[in-house]
This record gives sequence, C-alpha cells and structure tokens, in this order.
Amino acid sequence: MTLRTTIALGMLAFVPLSIAAETLHWGDGAVFVTSILAIIPLAIWLSTATEELAVALGPSIGALLNALFGNATELIIALTALRAGLVDIVKASITGTIAANLLLALGLSMLVGGIGRREQSFQPVLARVNGTAMTLAVLAIVIPSLTQMGQGESGVVGSESFSLFVAWVLLLVYVLTLLFSLRTHRGLYEVAEADLEDQGLPHGERPKLLPWLLVLVLATAGVAYESEMFVGVVEGVTESVGLSPLFTGVVLLPLLGGVAEYLTAVSMARKDKMDLAVSVALGSTLLVALLVVPLLVLIGPLLGHPIDLHFELYELVAIVTAVVVSNLVSLDGRSDWLEGVLLLAAYVILAAGFYFQPAVLGAAT
Repeated sequence: MTLRTTIALGMLAFVPLSIAAETLHWGDGAVFVTSILAIIPLAIWLSTATEELAVALGPSIGALLNALFGNATELIIALTALRAGLVDIVKASITGTIAANLLLALGLSMLVGGIGRREQSFQPVLARVNGTAMTLAVLAIVIPSLTQMGQGESGVVGSESFSLFVAWVLLLVYVLTLLFSLRTHRGLYEVAEADLEDQGLPHGERPKLLPWLLVLVLATAGVAYESEMFVGVVEGVTESVGLSPLFTGVVLLPLLGGVAEYLTAVSMARKDKMDLAVSVALGSTLLVALLVVPLLVLIGPLLGHPIDLHFELYELVAIVTAVVVSNLVSLDGRSDWLEGVLLLAAYVILAAGFYFQPAVLGAAT
C-alpha cells in the first residue's frame, strides 16, 4: 500500500465528521476545517480511480480519461464557488493553481527527489512542449487584462466578449494538444502504470473496471457535496481570521484541489522517476490553463455569474513569474535539490505578497 493510499484511507474519517459538523451545527469553523480535511482524501481517491481506470481501459482511452478528469477536483470546487457567486475567489484560484503547480509541486518534487542524489534528469521535451503551451495560456490571460486596463467600467462588456472568444480558442488548443499527447507520449498513463508496478501487481494484469468506476462516481459525488459545505462557510471564516478573498483563492483553494497531484509528483520524484513527476506537475497546469479556465468562462454566464479573464497587475506578475521561473529551471532536463528550494522560495514570496496585498492597497489609498 502506497503512502498516498494510506493517507486517503485514514482521512476518510473526516467525511462523516464534516457531515456531523454541518448537521449538528457545530459552527462554521468546524464545518470549514472538517470539509477541507474531507475533500483531501476524496480528491486522492478521485485521482487514484482515474489512474486505475486509465490502465484498465488501455493506453488511448486511458490517456483521454486522465486528460479529461485529471483536474476534476479543482473544477468541481471552482464551479461550486462560482455558482455561489464567489467570482473573485474563483478568479484568484486560477492564478494560485498555476503558481502552485509550477512552483510548489515542481519545487517539492525537485527538493524531495534531489535529497541524497547529486542530480536527477528528465526528458527536456516534456518541459519544452508544456512551456510553449503555457506561454500561450499566459498570453490568453495577459492580453484581455491589458485590453481592459485604462478603459474602466466601459471596458467590462468588451472584456467579457473577448474572454469568451479566448476561451473557445483555448479549448481548441486543448483538443489539439490532447491529440498530440495521445500520439506522442502518455505521461499520466505512465504514472498510473508505475504506481501499479510499485504495488506489486503482476505484469500485464489490469485493475477491475467496475469497482474503480464506482470509486470514481462516489469520490466525485463526495467532492461535490463537501465543496458545497466548504463554499458555504469559506467567506465568513476566512474574513473572521483576516484572510482576503484574494489570498483564499490564490493559496487555499489550489492547495485543497491539487493535493492528489502534489503527492503523486513528489512520490514519483523520490523514486527517481522525474519524467513522471515533471509530467504530472506541468500536465496538471496545462489542464487548468487550457480546459478548466475556458470552461469556467463559458459556464459562468449559465450560472448567472459571468467570469472574464481580466486580472489585476499583481496576479499577472505572479502568473508570468511562475511560468518564466519554472521554464528556466526545467528546460535543461536536469534538476537538483537547490533548484527545488529556489522554486519553493519563489512560491512562498508570491504567497506572502498576496497575504499582504490588502495592507499594501490600504496604505496606498
């Protein structure tokens, strides 16, 4: 049994606890904490079920399944928050997810994997292909933001229309990227296969389809249910402890939704499988930028809460910094623990900047 599975099994106890906290009215704080701790194992089981089904269904269908459901937790939480009208938190979570995947997940992987080793290597093509696609995603966020800057309220309608156009372009690029990935490499499928080998399953044996399909359905339903409870109290609780919606979206939501990917990437790096670790971290970022973001933009009006791709200057700086720094570190196909520390330091500085952002704005006014 892997460490990830052990954690997921043990923390399932928080699911009934969170339900009890909601039903018995233990208070918003209790619901907030227990729902967070319940989402973590459910997200891990959702990710694990997706990986197992990918192996059971074969390389082509499995890669497609992983590409579609790889970031299901982030999408469910974001849609739940968007339906509740928490547009600022959802937009901030886009920035936070990109920064967390590129700086936190990749940094932890390089640090943990590099301890006790002089150097690790991975295929530079992974970073090159993903880096190019991420550059496009950055432009898709920067250009709409720059377009609205200086136009004030008069640019809001135009910004929403422009964002819808960009969303369709990103979805098209995602489909083309998916076709490219299915024909050239299957990084996420290899991660699932490697996990099965580590569990000692005989070579060639595939997991059973129906049990893991049931796990996928139950985990998805559980994440949706817990997300409803979490979103219902997140504003009140975070404000009571002095956290802004910006910091909540940038730091808290990405950590909550991406924990399964982080554990996978770090465990693969520790086993000296950096190709897989880099594939998980960068692939998850691409899923967010090319699939989750345009889906939020397109679905927002249907939920009564339109969301555009106009971001504030500090958020733009954070996204550009994450992409540039991660590209510089990963393009040579080599990593060590110090590079992991540098990525983590960049993430901590950005997160601290978002924490102090309200105070800075207040001082400026």
